[in-house]
Amino acid sequence: MKNILYRLDLKGSPYLYIAPFFVLFGLFGLFPLVYTAWVSLHDWQLISDTHTFIGLQNYRDLFADDSFWNALRNTGQIWVLSTVPQLIAAIFLAHVLNQRLRAATFWRITALLPNMTSVAAVALIFGQIFGRDYGLVNFVLGLFGAGHIDWQAGTASSQVAISVMIIWRWTGYNSLIYLAAMQAVPKDLYDASALDGATGLQQLTRITIPAIRPTIILTVILSTIGGLQVLAEPLLFGGASPTGGSDRQFQTLSLYLYEVAFSRFDFGYASTAAWAMFGVIVIAAIVNYFFVSRLRRS
Repeated sequence: MKNILYRLDLKGSPYLYIAPFFVLFGLFGLFPLVYTAWVSLHDWQLISDTHTFIGLQNYRDLFADDSFWNALRNTGQIWVLSTVPQLIAAIFLAHVLNQRLRAATFWRITALLPNMTSVAAVALIFGQIFGRDYGLVNFVLGLFGAGHIDWQAGTASSQVAISVMIIWRWTGYNSLIYLAAMQAVPKDLYDASALDGATGLQQLTRITIPAIRPTIILTVILSTIGGLQVLAEPLLFGGASPTGGSDRQFQTLSLYLYEVAFSRFDFGYASTAAWAMFGVIVIAAIVNYFFVSRLRRS
């Protein structure tokens, strides 16, 4: 009997330890995902108790909806405008923080402060900075003789303003991730390159970046997933309007989903949009996977 109990404990304990995660994942992750797929197959109006099964009609309507494709295009454009400069700036900031600085801990904590700030506060402040009449950016442009820009009215201008918010909020966070990876790079490589006359920029491009390549790939993947789900910045920048401007010029996929669900109260169509967003994220993850595999082979 003791042998049986010992075997059960030896073989069953690992499953028991990890069971809470899978139970919680099933309740709060897998079940909502499956239930959303079921809802997407119905004409599911929040204000009605009748939910008619309509099959794939919601998906056909979604892929024929110009607003959906506009939101997808805006999401991609904002992702490019925010992620590429953000990660480049984060690498250079991490390189500076990796040097011998006075009060190094203070500067590293300071780099994280923007990420700790409430996104609502960030959006409100940047909404004032990019204000049409009394904004700081237009004031500075006026000093150089440039005219005032209505940042919310244009497609390019509004997306640039939103991207600046995202860059300001997440650059320090990514720089600390890069800094942790940089501190694992052997110092002997830097000392040897310094003896050979390498500059700081040469050390960054020829030693640091190749050494932290896996970390860079990780941040690209995380930034892609986060960028495809951006919601708070465009929502608050547009005055809490889910349309993303008067002409939907900065409406993202998350904003489009929010509009359908909580303005039209069409949960069936919103569930379809959610699954479409999920599909876009999966495609982006697959592209990143093949990109990573190719880099590893090289």
